[in-house]
Amino acid sequence: MTFEPHPIRVMKPGNGPLLITPTSQKLELIGQTGIDIIFCIPFTREFAAISAEDFVRNILVEKIGVKELVVGYDYTFGRDREGNTRLLMDMGQRLGFTVHYIDPVRIDHALVSSTSIRKLVKDGQLKEAKKLLGRDYQIQGIVMKGHNRGQRLLGYPTANLELVDELLPKQGIYAVTVIIEGRTYEGVTNIGHNPTFGNGALSLETHVLDFHGNLLGKTIKVNFVQLLRDEKTFDSIGALSDQIAQDIEQARVLLRGRERT
Repeated sequence: MTFEPHPIRVMKPGNGPLLITPTSQKLELIGQTGIDIIFCIPFTREFAAISAEDFVRNILVEKIGVKELVVGYDYTFGRDREGNTRLLMDMGQRLGFTVHYIDPVRIDHALVSSTSIRKLVKDGQLKEAKKLLGRDYQIQGIVMKGHNRGQRLLGYPTANLELVDELLPKQGIYAVTVIIEGRTYEGVTNIGHNPTFGNGALSLETHVLDFHGNLLGKTIKVNFVQLLRDEKTFDSIGALSDQIAQDIEQARVLLRGRERT
């Protein structure tokens, strides 16, 4: 069971957390684990006003018929977060369902939490973020028309991704893998304002290695592997083009090395 939008965004507009996994991606990942049915409940102020006991009795038991429930160690729910694991266990004994709660998980002494993962991603520490996520951090979206500078001026065509996801790694150049229609390619992604061309709007542009085709309007997935360098201003387009060639070679070596480990 999950909720859309994030409850904090409803209860405290403007203060919601940056999303690690937008709902569409979350549902896809949950489905990959073998879960058969996902309840994605619209979260409204009316829904938030339901008491914890009414939520358990009227929704979990009467409507869903829950027999076993799995929650995190710090789970709270219901009006004013009045429900917790203790209440669930007490009601489970009375209403005939079992409650399992997951203890805190630590990897290399770091607590696996959304707060920790957000900080690592925002700092560009993608290898560390992967340890906690269990996968590469991914951004997916639709390829939109850019400024037509990649192929025309630099010799390297790029896919300009429409920024739907809100949690972005810090500005810089990244080695990535790109999933296009189920096939995985290597790539290099730039997140930034393209200062060599005069500091435009923030963009996410990906050069997909060894790909030939038109990506405009297609949905692609970009998996961030490692930060290669920070974004910087170059004296000329030629100098920028030379640096891109170096970035591509560095990405190839890094990604091929990862395949062998």
